[in-house]
Parts: sequence; C-alpha cells; structure tokens
Amino acid sequence: MESKSTDSNEYAPIVAVLTGDLVASRKHADERVAAVMARIAKTAHQLGTMTDADSRFTRFRGDGWQVVLGRAGWALRAALIIIADLKAEGHDIETRISVGVGPWESLGTDDLSDASGRAFFVSGRNLDEMPKHRRLAIAGGRNAAVHGVADRDWQAAIFDMAEWIASRWSQPQAEAMAMALRDDWKTQDELAQRLGITRQAMHARLTGAGYQAMENAIYAFQKYQWEPVA
Repeated sequence: MESKSTDSNEYAPIVAVLTGDLVASRKHADERVAAVMARIAKTAHQLGTMTDADSRFTRFRGDGWQVVLGRAGWALRAALIIIADLKAEGHDIETRISVGVGPWESLGTDDLSDASGRAFFVSGRNLDEMPKHRRLAIAGGRNAAVHGVADRDWQAAIFDMAEWIASRWSQPQAEAMAMALRDDWKTQDELAQRLGITRQAMHARLTGAGYQAMENAIYAFQKYQWEPVA
C-alpha cells in the first residue's frame, strides 16, 4: 500500500499529533524494541489510510516516535488502536502517548523531525511532563469555560478514563478492541467470524474491555469542532 503524499490540502487547519516513547526500553533487547516500533509504524500507516492523510510516522532517539493525524477528532480512537495492537500481538513493552491538538505550520521535509506548529509543541511538551506511570494524556483544545469547566478539562478526563480501562485489557480483549475500533460499522457476528470465535465470545471480550462504555466518548471526540488553543 503506497503512502499518500504530504500535500497540505490533506490536512485540516487543526490536527492531532501523537508523540510517544517506549517504557523501560533499555531493559529490553534491541530486537524486541525494534519489533514494537515496527508494530507502531504499521498501525500509524493504517491510521493514515483511515484518516485520508499520511500519518508520517517518525522514530526519535531510539525509543521515541511521533505521528500526525489529519483529523484531530481521531485522536482518542487512534491512541487506543495503537495500545490495542501492541497488546494484541503480545508485546510486553508499553508505550506512553501524549496527544497534542492545535494548528500546524510545517509537516517537515522528509519526516516529522523538523515539523513545527502548536500541535507539535504541546504534544512533545506534554510527554516530557507526563508522570512516568502515565500511559495516555491529551494537551491542547480550547480553554473556553462553560459552567466553570474548560473544554480541555473534559477532554483530559475522558483520556484519563480511557487509560484506566485500556490498562486492564487482556490480550484477547485487546485483539477484539483492535478490530472493533477499526471496523465499528460491522456487526459483532462479522467481527467474531474474522477472529474465528462465537458472537457470544466476541460480545464478552468487548464488554469486558469496556467498548460499549467508550463508544460515546470516541464519537464525541470525532464530532467535536476542534479550534486553536486559546
């Protein structure tokens, strides 16, 4: 599958940048780290296809990585797919993910190593400031308060709950989630057939993984009217 061009017309004025690093990567052999990075790169490429804009996966400093999503509303779904794919394949190396939402100025030349813009800045800064035990967080979004609650507050709260739920996925649950998050228009019967399990087993995996509870949050992010950071 050929990657798309990086023509600026493919990207909305507001994008989501996912910046990540691997947890305790120095404790693992180079081959295992490379396998995890290869999985993230593969997922990133698929996300680019799903959002109609090259995600431009870029690896930094050995265990760091970054992608850009042309559709900011896909930030939550994309982060969960990355986490699900790693767990589904049985990788025991986790990744932290910091999402930055905002405008972009440049997507870089050959990759994102020299990209610039508010989305890139807040994503990278937020990863640097994330506590080591955290695995998922979001920065950016509007700061306009409604009834005392800023948009960025509810966004952060949703990401906190998503992190807590995803951290408890078993490998079978992650496998089911990876599929459902990509093909949410398909029935559980269809998804079950692809995994070679019964509909009841698929339902049990998705229920245990909290999929139904996440659906509204995922769609809320996708339908939200993203605007520059205030």
